[in-house]
Amino acid sequence: MTTKILALTDALGNLVRFVLLPGQRFDTVGVPPLIDGITFEALIADKAFDSNAIIADLNARGAKIVISQHPRRLQPLAIDAEMYKWRHLIENFFCKLKEFKRIAMRADKTDTSFTAMIHIAAAAIHSR
Repeated sequence: MTTKILALTDALGNLVRFVLLPGQRFDTVGVPPLIDGITFEALIADKAFDSNAIIADLNARGAKIVISQHPRRLQPLAIDAEMYKWRHLIENFFCKLKEFKRIAMRADKTDTSFTAMIHIAAAAIHSR
């Protein structure tokens, strides 16, 4: 069994919030808990997060949508290509997180201890 980590970072690439999901779940299921109660001007994400429900939520919030479009989308949305380049910050965060072998290999047996290790690793990453 695998575990997915969905993370939200700020404009500097620092962890704001994350959600653990079973590996077989769709990524879009974890987005509402990630963005609930947080105000932001734009959400930058890859095509795994391209869903009508997420786009409707972002439109209702007045947030700019910078999500790579899934090839099957009938009416592609225009995205800011320059802003999309900043998505590398979340990729960089995950690369740094995977430097911690215990997280990369999912060595912790419980979600509670795995969550604690992610918080500790994020603090170490932020302090560098």
